[in-house]
Order: sequence, then structure tokens, then C-alpha cells
Amino acid sequence: MRKALPLILALTAPLSAHAVEGGLGRSITGLQVTNYAGVVPPTPGWNLALGYAYYSGEIGAQRQLPISGVTALGVDASFGLTSLTGVYVWNTGEGRWNFASMASLPYSEVDVTADLVLGPLRGSKDDSVGKPFDISFVPLMAGYHFDKTRHLSLSLSVSAPTGDYDPNRLANPSLNVWVYTPTVAYTQLFQQGTLEWSTVVGIDFASKNKDTDYQSGAIFHADSLLVKSFGNGWGLGGAMGWIEQIEDDSGPLADRLGGFRGSAWAIGPIVTYQRKWGQSTVAFSARWLTEFDVQNRLKGDPMMLTASVAF
Repeated sequence: MRKALPLILALTAPLSAHAVEGGLGRSITGLQVTNYAGVVPPTPGWNLALGYAYYSGEIGAQRQLPISGVTALGVDASFGLTSLTGVYVWNTGEGRWNFASMASLPYSEVDVTADLVLGPLRGSKDDSVGKPFDISFVPLMAGYHFDKTRHLSLSLSVSAPTGDYDPNRLANPSLNVWVYTPTVAYTQLFQQGTLEWSTVVGIDFASKNKDTDYQSGAIFHADSLLVKSFGNGWGLGGAMGWIEQIEDDSGPLADRLGGFRGSAWAIGPIVTYQRKWGQSTVAFSARWLTEFDVQNRLKGDPMMLTASVAF
């Protein structure tokens, strides 16, 4: 079971690439779930994961978008986020319950082009930035083992506004809000453990952006993957995600846009590889998804790469 943890929390770091204000936010459609998401293994110790997420999307000029305290009538944006995540499994023995903690340090590269509207004035603006992004941490994750094939984990992820933020800039390496995400994850193993089904369900609750007087509504997200592993270490499967905003945004700009609730679906393939390296387990994963049925959000193609090692 030790091999599972590096992929549990590799991307619970802030992988912001789309949601509410600015068409951007903490959760990306289809990227919240990782391999063995419901498993917290009993073996204590450190685990490290390096993750990279890339998102390129757009919203057409037919739909107004709130961004940097003004309105845009069309946005093209790309986001790259590299995160180093450390996970520590606490020494609680091999009972049904096990516990872990996590912290992540991310670095973002953001490019945005927007057609802005300010009263009767319109104009196009480009902006880009590359800086450290908001840190993310999970004080405690609790994992429960029903048996060797069924596992459940509970956690509260916190994203802190530690990145640089300027309300007059289109591209920002921070959301400028606290985001709290209670999460439930479940993993079921079939065919002697070679077929895995993992699902993650959570809700993002964000504080108000005081610089823009914008309050983003709560966002529900559900993500699932199915992966078949083979004897040579390779695995192949698919991932899908659903994001649904369950509360209106609020504030002067959000009220003018009718609450600006968003939703999106995404689906695509996933490839994994895992092997022993001395006393450690090394794992890699790659996925590429396409979004569809998108409302009031950027529409694009989420991509994620991870590499992890358990000591």
C-alpha cells in the first residue's frame, strides 16, 4: 500500500486554471482526482511529488466576463503551474484508520489577452507574469480502510493568498482569496488490484476578494478515473470531471452579470507508470482532457503531469 500515497495528494496543491472571478479559480475540471485518491497507507514517512498542470482556454466575445474589477467581452488565457508537494504519513499503525498531512509550494506562469469594457470605452490588453502562486496545505487527512480493496479518505484543503496580487493586472499569480475545500475520496480495486476506480468529490468555498469587492460562489466538483495496470508497470485508462457552481457570485459586478454561475464537463485519457527503485517507489502519470458543455467559464483542454517518490 506504500506506493499509493505519492499520487493521493500530488495535485491537491492549488492548480488554478479556471472557475469564477476572471473565469479562473482553484479547481480544474477533471484534475482533482489522482491514482489511489482514497488511500492513506499505513507506512509512516515522507513522500514527495512534483506536479505540472497546463490549461489553455477562452471565452468568446458573446459573453461578458468579470476580471480585475472590470468587464471583458472575450478572454484568451493560458496557465502553467508547477508544484512541489510534501506529504507526511503519521505513525498510527496498521489499523483501519491512518493519517497524513500535506503542504505544497507552487509556481505559476500566466498569460492573458482580454477585450476590456469600461463604460463606453473598449480596448484590448495583454498581460503575463511568472511568480510563486498561493501555497496550499492539508493539516490532516484521515483514511479509512474497509478492507484491502475499498478505501475512503476525508480531508480539508486550504489555499492561502500568499502570491503577489494587483487588482489592476489581468494576469495574477494569486487568487487573492482564501479557499477552503472539504473533500471525500473513494478508491475501489478490482481484478487482484490491477483495475482501479477512484473518485473525488469536494466543494470550494472562497472568501471575498477585498480588492475587487467580488465574492465567488461555492463550487461543487466531482472527478473520477478508471485505470488498468499491467505487469510491466504501465497503466492505461480515462478520467472525467464535472464542475458546477452551486451559489451565485456576489458584488456590484457579479450582480450586473446575473450571478455568473458556471459549469463544465471534461473527459480524456490517462497513462501511468510505476516501478520500484531501491527501497523507494517511483510513479509517473499524464492526462489530457477536453472540456464540453461549458457555461460562464473558460473552455479549453486541461493537462496534468506528475512524478512522485515514496521514501
